[in-house]
Amino acid sequence: MIIRTKKNSKVFFKRKLFSIILLLGIFVPPNCIAQPTIKQNQNSASRFSKKSFVSEAVEKAGPSIVTIDTQRYIKQKRISKNSRILIDPYFERFFGLQPPYETQQRIEQSQGSGFIFADGLVITNAHVIKGSDRLIVGLTNGKKFKAKVVGQDFFTDLAVLKLESTQRYWPKATLGDSSKIKVGDWAIAVGNPFGLENTVTLGIISNLKRNVSELGIYDKKLELIQTDAAINPGNSGGPLLNSDGEVIGINTLIRSSPGAGLSFAIPINKAKEIATQLINTGKVIHPMIGISLIDETNFESNKSIVKVGYVVPKSPADKSGILVSDIILKVGQNNIESSSDVIRAISKNGIKKAVNISLKRGNKLINLRVKPTDISNLNNR
Repeated sequence: MIIRTKKNSKVFFKRKLFSIILLLGIFVPPNCIAQPTIKQNQNSASRFSKKSFVSEAVEKAGPSIVTIDTQRYIKQKRISKNSRILIDPYFERFFGLQPPYETQQRIEQSQGSGFIFADGLVITNAHVIKGSDRLIVGLTNGKKFKAKVVGQDFFTDLAVLKLESTQRYWPKATLGDSSKIKVGDWAIAVGNPFGLENTVTLGIISNLKRNVSELGIYDKKLELIQTDAAINPGNSGGPLLNSDGEVIGINTLIRSSPGAGLSFAIPINKAKEIATQLINTGKVIHPMIGISLIDETNFESNKSIVKVGYVVPKSPADKSGILVSDIILKVGQNNIESSSDVIRAISKNGIKKAVNISLKRGNKLINLRVKPTDISNLNNR
């Protein structure tokens, strides 16, 4: 018979407790052991500091976005300081006297945006560089380069510039697919408004295929992306991004009123098409037949119709017999519901072959064949 003393009992208890603790240390997973509260707070903070999709999109596209400084030399006349003749404007008007003038030159400066889409090539708006004698392109890293115009097209308001540098590798923007965007998608406008580099605004796509004629612009040939992302002076030529940082449009136009503002961008698919032509030939072909179009509603059928509003004299339309007030039903294989349908069908047909056009004139259905020509030929007639 073994008799345990108090001392032996204490020793036995301590040994048993130590064994239990040792076993717990072996079998219990590490994540069950309490961590310091400081680390928990750090993990919580890191969750809240996660980058937004906007900042990630801008970081992706940011290095490719450029500032375009333009300079134009203007000569103006002023009265010679050496002249001793003081001419009263009324006296000059009545007697036809001209005071002695001397020519003074000044430099007019402006600024816009653009982005690098291929090695050494920048795309921007044609109105940004129009009439410029000198172009300086600035990158986000502070480097600046001279640039020359590869080609520009005022009908689509696009221009391509070539950077004058031996640099081989350039930060290029990722070009998206504007045919895949939908109303309600995120839109991120980036540019340099008022000279403030890489300014970012956020909005949504609010309309697709907005014809510029609906905005009262008749000297351009464009269908635009409409967004409520703010575009300010200096943003022109900068990219409109989707949530993945891909370029889906080129910022080009704003329409503002008290309490509201709308911005418009050229779809990137159209811009790629125009840029390719400018790089290859320095110009863009715009197939036209020489008519203006009016969108109307037929109240009897409650359907949209497209009516001819004007026919350019000696144009392909005039020569083929199209008349004012004719209703266009079909161009090629395309049924016509809006003036944009006509423009797209003729552009797709090109200038090398004739296209079938179905018309309604009064109660008669008429089929004609018309061969489009480049818009520059219409202007020269």
